[in-house]
This record gives sequence, C-alpha cells and structure tokens, in this order.
Amino acid sequence: MSRPERGEVLLLEIGAQRYGLPTSDVREVLRAVTVVPLPKAPPIVLGVINVRGTVVPVLDIRTRFRLPAREILESDHFVVATAGERLVAICADRALDLKEISANEVEEATRTVPGAEYVAGIAKLPDGLVLIHDLRSFLSQAEGAQLAEAMSEPEQEQR
Repeated sequence: MSRPERGEVLLLEIGAQRYGLPTSDVREVLRAVTVVPLPKAPPIVLGVINVRGTVVPVLDIRTRFRLPAREILESDHFVVATAGERLVAICADRALDLKEISANEVEEATRTVPGAEYVAGIAKLPDGLVLIHDLRSFLSQAEGAQLAEAMSEPEQEQR
C-alpha cells in the first residue's frame, strides 16, 4: 500500500487513540442510535442501522484494533463512510475535527507497524499520532462475503 497523499481527514477518538478517515470517504457524521444485531454477520460487524431508508452495517474498530469492548453510548458518533463499494458506519467515541494533513506528515504504516493492513498511514501531528484508516481493506474478503450474505438474508425471507 502506498503512502497516503496530502488531504483532509476527519479525526475520531476511540478509546484514548485518535484515528483519521479521509474526508473523500466520509459521507456524514450522526449521533449514535440503536444498532440492530445482524445474525450471521462477521464479528467485526456490530449490527445495522437505518440511515434515511438505507440499511447500513456498523463496523467495530475496537474489535479490529484489540481495544476493550464497551456499550454504545448516546454521546457516541457514527461516521457513515464508503468502504470500496459498500456504505458503512464506524462507531467512534466522538468525531473531533477536520484536519488538513500534508504528505510529509504521513508515514507508511507498514514501515512503522508491521501487519497494519487496515491502516493507510500514520500522521505525525504536533499534538500526537493519528492512525489513518484504509476502509477499502478494513473488511477481509471473507468478512465482506459473509456480510453480504448476512445482509441479503432478510430480503430473501421477505419474498
């Protein structure tokens, strides 16, 4: 994976760590709502939410990065974003700010953290590090297939 170019990112806080999503992937930020469990979904999927008539899977960054699990709070945010062809929501403790990041502030993640296939880069900002997510690789191929199957089952049952 190549080093991310200059661009704007949405900064998120999850646990005590800051993460970033390229704003080109972000569609909107919502207050947390009730997540409906999705049977047969991969463990990385908390469930689904309704975003103006569209059923959107909620991905759990905490699971992926081995952070302690916790209940979703009313003060949490869902960041609705595109992960390749799929619309997803990321559960964050809070959305912080938009930040313009230059290419010289970003280091390729695999150089710094071996096995960081879900991270596009690490931004070195004056106030600390930010892991920039690569949502296109966030779900493995198997997880993506399992999620697609789980999301299609309610449609099949309604027929």
